[in-house]
This record gives sequence, C-alpha cells and structure tokens, in this order.
Amino acid sequence: MKESRFTVNHVQLTADRPFAEVKATFERRLGRFDPEVQKALAEGGDPEAARARIEEMVGPSGFMLFGTSDHGSLLRIVGRPRKAVQYVVGNPLFAVEMTRHSIGAALYAPLRVLIYEEDGKTCIEYDRPLSLFGQFGDGQVDAMASSLDQKLAELAAEAIR
Repeated sequence: MKESRFTVNHVQLTADRPFAEVKATFERRLGRFDPEVQKALAEGGDPEAARARIEEMVGPSGFMLFGTSDHGSLLRIVGRPRKAVQYVVGNPLFAVEMTRHSIGAALYAPLRVLIYEEDGKTCIEYDRPLSLFGQFGDGQVDAMASSLDQKLAELAAEAIR
C-alpha cells in the first residue's frame, strides 16, 4: 500500500443574495451531461462523434452538471433541515486531458461544489482544482487544473453577484 498527503485549498464565498437566486444563477451557467454519450463510447461508438456531442453539452461556464444532491433535505433525519445542495460539475473533455497523463486525476473529476444558506446569507464552497490535482506532480495536469481554478472561480463569482 502506498499512502501520501497533500494540501487542499478550500474556498468559501458568501453573498447577501437569496439562496434561490444564487442557485438559479449557478445552474443557468451549466450545461447538462447526457450519460448516453459515455454509454455509446463504451459500446464502441465513434470518439469524434462523442467529442462533438460533449462540446454541445457545455454551458457558458465551460462546465456541465452531472448531478445534484439535496443535502439539506437529508438533515431532516436529525431534525435540522436546511437549504444545501451539492453539485457535481465538470467537463469530460477537461477530465481526459488530465487523466490521459495521470489516471488518478479521475478521483477528482468531476468536481464538487456546495451551495447552502447560513445565517440569512448564501455560501458557495469548493476545493481549488489545482490543489486537488497538483498531488499528481504532472505539469500537463497542473496546466488544466489551473484553468479549472479560473473557470470555477468565475462561475462562483457570477453566481453570488
């Protein structure tokens, strides 16, 4: 067994905007991932057709939505419901640019973003991609991760504006 440690840079942004507005703005900037394109590739489909289809799915942010988890509703189990949604966002074309150099990068692609309400304010939290992917020590992975840092920062800033 091999084990290593690395440092993650965590970002938390806070806005006076209502949760529903931040959430809606964030979601409008995302495309939607259709898993059928991945299924077609797994079944021997044309890679160039898959690439073209993925490019059509991308939202204005450069990312697409893979899924959400309403974590706030889960807190009802302990009698503390709240507004909190985890997003799984990314772009398969960005991911393959990293995983082709270091397959371990697949552990962090797509990315996670949490939007929640706290004391009447709305917060967005995520881990900086470069800090996640930097552990692999690959310059080509780092270059893409740095680009993801910028794209994610712009997406979050737009959502809280």
